[in-house]
Amino acid sequence: MTDKVDDAAQEAVEEVPELAAAPPPAGALWRNRDFVTFWTGETLSLYGTQITTLALPLTAVLVFNVGPEQLGLLRFAQLVPFLALALLFGVWVDRVRKRPVMLGANLVRMALISLVPILHYTGTLRLSLLYLIAVGIGVATVLFDVSWMSYVPVLVKDRRYLMEANTKLNATSASSDIAGPGLAGVLVSALSAPAAMAANAFSYALSVVSLLIIRTPEPKPAAPETKRRLRTEVAEGLRWVFGNTWLRAMGLVGCSCNFFLTMVQTLFLLYAVREKHLPPAAVGFIMGAAAVGGLLGAMFSAVVVRRFSVGTVYRASVSVIFLGPLLVPAAGGPRWLLISLFVVSFFVEYFGSSVSNVLIVSLRQTITPHKLMGRMTAGMRMLLYGGGALGGPVGGLLAGLMGLHAALWVAGVAAAVMLVPIILSPVGKLREMPPSAEEGAAVGGA
Repeated sequence: MTDKVDDAAQEAVEEVPELAAAPPPAGALWRNRDFVTFWTGETLSLYGTQITTLALPLTAVLVFNVGPEQLGLLRFAQLVPFLALALLFGVWVDRVRKRPVMLGANLVRMALISLVPILHYTGTLRLSLLYLIAVGIGVATVLFDVSWMSYVPVLVKDRRYLMEANTKLNATSASSDIAGPGLAGVLVSALSAPAAMAANAFSYALSVVSLLIIRTPEPKPAAPETKRRLRTEVAEGLRWVFGNTWLRAMGLVGCSCNFFLTMVQTLFLLYAVREKHLPPAAVGFIMGAAAVGGLLGAMFSAVVVRRFSVGTVYRASVSVIFLGPLLVPAAGGPRWLLISLFVVSFFVEYFGSSVSNVLIVSLRQTITPHKLMGRMTAGMRMLLYGGGALGGPVGGLLAGLMGLHAALWVAGVAAAVMLVPIILSPVGKLREMPPSAEEGAAVGGA
């Protein structure tokens, strides 16, 4: 089935472009009450998550004085559940309703994050416990991420609106990238790193409320006619991801992207605090100011996709992500110039990520049949976050062997080499968004 749908979809794009649905009027989703509710809850949750993204490693740095190897392991602990559990969760999510799963995942994250300030102020927080909490948060995050991407098409029934939906979700993600680190830096400076995490627990509580008030009925997935083994369903999802030309290319490039960016961002935290002597507030300012690029990318992504071909936008947006890391080790001079170059480095990464994410997620949701959506998302998450999980410890080992500055140069140069597979990617040859999986199958059977 994978090859038939893949070939049919590509034939529809290359030979029958008129079959692709015309884009719907902009702004139509503002009238979709439940999507707006879901979007609001996700925005609150993302703002809190960005606080934890900075506050959790700063807790390890400031409270336990960890080195690069230990910091890399902490990042690995957060992301390794994507490698171990994403595919299993993807099979399960395809069998059940998504909203109850998301509710449970956010309740777990709220409870685990609340433990950090509680344990810290009772004097019982240990580095080993921080690792365990990071793993638990990672497990719940896998379950939530696999579910929400499959849930969006439930709220947005007409797939022509997926680009608008993903643009809105990506815009708020980018805005949280801007405000979250800066707020985290201020909270860490004024209070402490563990105390700053309490704000995230509250944001997850608000996200739970938003999910509870959604009224759109979610149909229960049809039970299979015959009982199927877990191994069979996992294999079916993997065949779809690796058998589809576009998904395979996006997944492998995305895996490399997260590997290098996680390596750079993990090392940057120690590099900025210990070698460049920047306070937490300055680190938060750098990440927040740089994340303006993500907001701009989200705002203009739909316009850019309409003006240029899908392939051109993909090649350009992904290329700048891999060029940004070179500026981190190259930055120097007076403090104002140093901070400015750090901001520019992460700015171009955020901008490219934001544009490419809207395009990539919409393409994945368009070409994937609904019955495979959870497993497709899980397979892609395994690749993307698996790369990120490995980037942390590899970066820590490199820094331990050659120093932070040299390790950042190795990561930057290796990331720039990725321009070659990006230029050769089959996604770069697409002129426009392909028809949906159902339309592609219809073309193939005609």
